[in-house]
Amino acid sequence: MQEIAAWFRSLYETTGLNFTIFYDPYDATQFARGVGMTIYLSVVSILISLVVGVIGAWLQSSRIRLVRGFIEIFVVIFRNTPPLVQIFFFYFGLGELLPASYNDIGLREPLLNNVQWAIISLSLFAGAFNIEIFRSGIEAVPQTTVEAAEALGYTRLGAYRYVVLPLALRVCLPALNNNLVNLLKTTTLAYAIAVPEALYAVTQIWAESQNVTEMMCVLLATFVLLVGVLVWVMHRWERSLRIPGFGQ
Repeated sequence: MQEIAAWFRSLYETTGLNFTIFYDPYDATQFARGVGMTIYLSVVSILISLVVGVIGAWLQSSRIRLVRGFIEIFVVIFRNTPPLVQIFFFYFGLGELLPASYNDIGLREPLLNNVQWAIISLSLFAGAFNIEIFRSGIEAVPQTTVEAAEALGYTRLGAYRYVVLPLALRVCLPALNNNLVNLLKTTTLAYAIAVPEALYAVTQIWAESQNVTEMMCVLLATFVLLVGVLVWVMHRWERSLRIPGFGQ
């Protein structure tokens, strides 16, 4: 590690290319924490959005009109509004309406912090798209398959859980893959409410070291790597679930 730090320090002295994260411990720690926060936001938001998508797609076929209407309104609102506006709405709008406490010096401490609001907003945003993605997969499952499951004694929920959803998942995985990749990239919007993710950390570093070009190159390379890992995982998952006749 010392050799790498020495090489990048020498690179800066000879060419002016200042990659401080490779030789400055403070900048390296700040950047690592930012990347860690991006991964945390992505993983938690992806998991929650998948749950929202699965439940929402099931409720779309509810016999209760009010439930179907609620899901439809939810999808329209979160699919048709910009994710940054949604983050601001949750953090600045709803955040002000929730009860808060005050610390020893009189500063207001909200019930939910900026990281939690970012997770909620990103999860619901991606979840709205996941509902439609899962719905498209469900509609691709032959009705005769559903009828056969019901004839075997499955309840409506049981048929959805054990028969319809596994088959629908195989059909909609490519579209789901694209949406989850988009969610990972959208985590950079959390920067707007001071969530210390990768973009926020990079801006703090270049503000102090005046190395905008270098840090932007590092940030782009970081997201290429993160997205590449996610795509690889999703493709592995897709191949492991393949069934002839479904999703081919």
